[in-house]
Amino acid sequence: MRPSSIQQDRAIGAILGSAAGDALGAPYEFHPSIGPDAPVRMHAGGPWELGEWTDDTSMALPILWALAEGRSLEDEQTLDRIVTTWADWTRDAKDVGIQTRQILATARTAADARAATRALHEATGRTAGNGSLMRTGPVALGCLAASDQVLADAARRLSDLTHADPEAGDACVLWSLAIRRAILDGQLDLRAGLTQLPARRLDLWAGRIAEAEAHLPWEFANNGWVVAAMQAAWSAIVHAEGLQQRLEMAVRAGDDTDTVAAIAGSLAGAVDGASAVPEEWRRHLHGWAGERVGTAVDAVRWAEGALA
Repeated sequence: MRPSSIQQDRAIGAILGSAAGDALGAPYEFHPSIGPDAPVRMHAGGPWELGEWTDDTSMALPILWALAEGRSLEDEQTLDRIVTTWADWTRDAKDVGIQTRQILATARTAADARAATRALHEATGRTAGNGSLMRTGPVALGCLAASDQVLADAARRLSDLTHADPEAGDACVLWSLAIRRAILDGQLDLRAGLTQLPARRLDLWAGRIAEAEAHLPWEFANNGWVVAAMQAAWSAIVHAEGLQQRLEMAVRAGDDTDTVAAIAGSLAGAVDGASAVPEEWRRHLHGWAGERVGTAVDAVRWAEGALA
């Protein structure tokens, strides 16, 4: 399908909003919640420069690049390229999630990655981190005209490369379908994807969504867990208005702030559009982009390529 100008702005917003949330939250990472009234500003902190995105965006970009090259997320060779790029990135990355680094330490193909995360899950039962949800934003751009089932399968397929736990896959399915709904219709509807989950887990996730709507982002402990990260992100979206306020509220959750804000930004950007990203943020936005440093201008171009 050829998206309208409004839909294109929203689709680009899913990418730019996520990167902006990532960079906004980076200097606040691993700090306690800063509460509802403290100011949140984009600034340098820790290893991160002003406006620099982190691993959240760095892992989303290879998915976006594959789409911009006209590749299909159903193609195993596409997934191989994504995994290889991720593995190369981990060598010099400033920050990589513990589980993700462990999976990608030996993986060179999608099959390698899936085998490694399955083995880890069987050994520990703990592969439900937020590391696949944080990068799921681009998936919807490649499936705007596809069926719900095709998009759900693609989201789970990308999640399964590093996170074997079905909880992570479920969250990516829900979020990706919500992003597409926002892009196409301008509607925020996280429940729309419930029909694409296994029936035995549908009520569980419906309850989690309701819980997110009844609480504020900083009330969800352990947001390194994919469920709490999604709940905190959804809470920030429903309890604030406009992209900037939604991302600031996500950062106020504390702990894994860059990831919660990146997750929130992919959906908030998809409904509010790229035009809602403040120019002050856009001007400083930058980060890893393969062999060079990318900027907001590049992110827009890549997103446009994925839509072509």
